[in-house]
Amino acid sequence: MTPEIVHDVHMAINLAHRFVYFVPEAAEEYSSIGVVGRGGYFGVRVAPLGAVPDQVIIATFYNFSPRAIAGANMASVWAAATPEAMQAARFRAAGRAMTRVGAALSDAELAEARAIIDPVVASLDYAGKPLAAANAAVALPDDSQVALWQQVTIVREWRGDAHIAILQAAGLGPCDCTVMQVGTGRFPKGLAAATRLWTEDEWAAAVARLAARGWATEDGALTPVGIEAREQIEADTDRLCSPIWDSVSDEAGARLTALLSPVHHAFLAAGTYAAFS
Repeated sequence: MTPEIVHDVHMAINLAHRFVYFVPEAAEEYSSIGVVGRGGYFGVRVAPLGAVPDQVIIATFYNFSPRAIAGANMASVWAAATPEAMQAARFRAAGRAMTRVGAALSDAELAEARAIIDPVVASLDYAGKPLAAANAAVALPDDSQVALWQQVTIVREWRGDAHIAILQAAGLGPCDCTVMQVGTGRFPKGLAAATRLWTEDEWAAAVARLAARGWATEDGALTPVGIEAREQIEADTDRLCSPIWDSVSDEAGARLTALLSPVHHAFLAAGTYAAFS
């Protein structure tokens, strides 16, 4: 596929996946098995890896402060629910939410989407891609809508793992890359502060490092050079992702984007992201 279509399909995949972090069904399902608060987010994302210690979560969830993970009290999460129970709760939340907002694909659309994405997932090289590899090891659920969502999740986490490699190669630490994402206007600073839990001093130090590179102003806004650098990081991430689509035509890639996009639009129309706009 061309770089433009590779980028578009990955953006559609991310948007079709992300609703699970914002819908009320998620908190309901996690609380039903005794997990509340931030532990639910970390618990379901890391569940495919098992009941791993905080250090592993810190290593794989790159842009979170270690205190965000510590504050989630993961020991209490694993005491309340097994990773398998967390994964099952996540699937239930995804299925219920898609049904509520009318995000379901028709049987024909599901078959078409799976015919495109399944061979991609089956041929992925998981070296250096821990979250993607762990998700690929999870048995697909019986619910066909959620099964497609899980295939989407695998590819989404694959790109995320690749993105971390690019960030590290660019010399961007966890707080630095968060400041850059906020600087693009794509990530509200209030949401970043509430979820990533970097201190004001850590944030200021990251801004200073970016300013020293000419990538940001003293107030954290990206300079033209910084914007170009951020766009190059995205382009480099897409470049790492391009080979996984070698067997997929531009037409099929565009079709997968078209099939997945209504999922995001259904959640958007339902007001799922209103509090974060």
